[in-house]
Amino acid sequence: MCFKRFFFIIALSVVTISGFAQSYDKAGSWGLITVVLPGSVEHQWGGYTELQTRTNEMLYKQFYYYEVKGGVSYNFTNNFSALIGTGRYTTYNYKDVDAGSTTKENRLWEQFTYLAYLDRIKFENRVRIEQRWLNGDYRNRFRYRLNALVPINHPKFVANTAFVSVFDEIFFNNEAPNFERNRISATAGYQFTKAISLQVGWINQYNNLPASTNDKNNMMAVFMYTIQGRKGPQHEQLPTTKD
Repeated sequence: MCFKRFFFIIALSVVTISGFAQSYDKAGSWGLITVVLPGSVEHQWGGYTELQTRTNEMLYKQFYYYEVKGGVSYNFTNNFSALIGTGRYTTYNYKDVDAGSTTKENRLWEQFTYLAYLDRIKFENRVRIEQRWLNGDYRNRFRYRLNALVPINHPKFVANTAFVSVFDEIFFNNEAPNFERNRISATAGYQFTKAISLQVGWINQYNNLPASTNDKNNMMAVFMYTIQGRKGPQHEQLPTTKD
């Protein structure tokens, strides 16, 4: 396996997304940079931090949103973990960013993640409970995500591994309408080393608002750095998006 195959996968993803986006004038961009300290049964405490930006148009044009977040995790086993996280989420009018933010949100959440394996297919089941302060108003939200990751040229995620990832996440709250949002995503990626991976793909976010519904297609790029150096047996690390 070499970089040629990786770049073919990424190029195919970009061409597909670009062609797809041309049919939807609403298509935008999401960019994520994530640093992860993995936990394990040998080293149970871990965590992560992440910066995310979003734009109204493809290729990161018309900036309107960013979030900064992080969390502390605890591994009960290599396949089951809990995390407490917090973040700051800020939205602007992309037509007049200098006017200041239109929405500010502070968030606290608790989540449980369970990993299951079916041959090469790695399944991540994640449940998250959120406490949100949106422009000063308090809200609750509940999320469930099922993510499937498949390494292409190796049975496990090791250095020089091409992979694909597909997930769907559903959002609920405790006020009508209880169904709030759905996200579906498909990406192609490459694990360069045990520490560095990159994914490029598509994500759609559908919002079910009290007054109306809407959805938006986006190109998504995810750069992830996993901190290495802990001694002891190392279990397989999955390059799952943390958002």
